[in-house]
Amino acid sequence: MRILLRFLLLLPLLLICCLESLIKLFIPKKKKSVAGEIVLVTGAGHGIGRLTAYEFAKRKSRLVLWDINKHGIEETAAECRKLGAQAHAFVVDCSNREDIYSSAKKVKAEIGDVSILVNNAGVVYTSDLFATQDPQIEKTFEVNVLAHFWTTKAFLPAMMRNNHGHVVTVASAAGHTVVPFLLAYCSSKFAAVGFHRALTEELAALERTGVKTTCLCPNFINTGFIKNPTTNLGSILEPEKVVDKLMNGILTEQKMIFVPSIIHFLTLMERILPERFLALVRQRIQIKFDAVIGYKDKAQ
Repeated sequence: MRILLRFLLLLPLLLICCLESLIKLFIPKKKKSVAGEIVLVTGAGHGIGRLTAYEFAKRKSRLVLWDINKHGIEETAAECRKLGAQAHAFVVDCSNREDIYSSAKKVKAEIGDVSILVNNAGVVYTSDLFATQDPQIEKTFEVNVLAHFWTTKAFLPAMMRNNHGHVVTVASAAGHTVVPFLLAYCSSKFAAVGFHRALTEELAALERTGVKTTCLCPNFINTGFIKNPTTNLGSILEPEKVVDKLMNGILTEQKMIFVPSIIHFLTLMERILPERFLALVRQRIQIKFDAVIGYKDKAQ
């Protein structure tokens, strides 16, 4: 009974917060400057990571670019330099903790303290549980989740000392709602979203309010990693559109970015609507892509 009364006493505050959020929807938020900031982007040799690096380069940030692909990362760095930014390319295997730590040590010694960390590197295997090999499952978690821990442990202390910085988690809509034949990927992205939310709360508890956090959760993107994706949620996203939303979110310090925004509505639906209705909604959405199915019905 006491708990119920305490919650009822919070209702006026809830109304005030809702009104405040509504008003903020109509007031453009001022974008912060990232000129001169040391920005590290993992998985910067292609796709979202590469385009994100270009956007920071246009804003005169100092770029530290990591990728396992030497040719790809050097191409990204060269283009960033053409855009007028300093860019440093490192070949780093984000599935290897020691490689991350040793590379982070080099960055701090040769370039300085990273103030914006974009954890973008990721892998995906489109297959059911039985067709996904054990090493593939391990690599999915090593790159999509564990690498976030190692990079953040390496670069966050300087941000906390200065009470200034930004940690960006590139997750996925699959970190909020599940999709068949992406079991390992969905699980890793749920963990990535959890990492972002827990880190956000931990920074608040430690009173490091100057260190910001942002999490990106897009639907299917046209990067070629998932073959022939289709969905009734709309057309497959172009990387440029997603990066535009990401940069706006970083510069205005949004905590969670859904692309398209209807994904946010769908995640709320999953929490409050009956399972039978949700099953019908999933049928209507019709998410499809090429996948390897390893399960064979023994009765066949």
